[in-house]
Amino acid sequence: MNKISNAIIILIIMLNLGFDQVSKIIVRNEVGHNELISIFGNWFTLTKVENTGAFLSAGSALPDLIRIILLSVFPVIFLAYGLYMVLAKRDMSNMQIAGWCFVIGGGTGNLYDRIVHGSVTDFLHLDLGLFQTGIFNLADVSIMIGMFIIITGQFFHKKEESLTLQ
Repeated sequence: MNKISNAIIILIIMLNLGFDQVSKIIVRNEVGHNELISIFGNWFTLTKVENTGAFLSAGSALPDLIRIILLSVFPVIFLAYGLYMVLAKRDMSNMQIAGWCFVIGGGTGNLYDRIVHGSVTDFLHLDLGLFQTGIFNLADVSIMIGMFIIITGQFFHKKEESLTLQ
């Protein structure tokens, strides 16, 4: 089975991390706090906020020690283990490895912000009428794309297994 090389794995992770960090640097330097910038009408806007919690500010009101453990210590352990797993490539398809690279790259971007800046810079917002998102960033996009790839890969992997068992 053809496996993704470690150099490509690191490249995918670094590209996800790099795009996230460059976008956040631009937003931190060019967009005012809570400033609203229209990209595509009211459907797609930029609004800079600093998120001290996790997804949609979950956990931002927790006591400092618990927030540090849940939002910094556990993610460091999870990301380090994930990196070990993709580099060791134990029974993982290329699709699963690629998905985990997106998750690791995005997770590292948000973790870096939390540790270095004390909060995560979020700035993207979609409002499609009936569907509206919270404010998010490119790391969140990487994580969501990675999870979609992993779940899709699992579906196809299960389908392949059931076909070979018949």
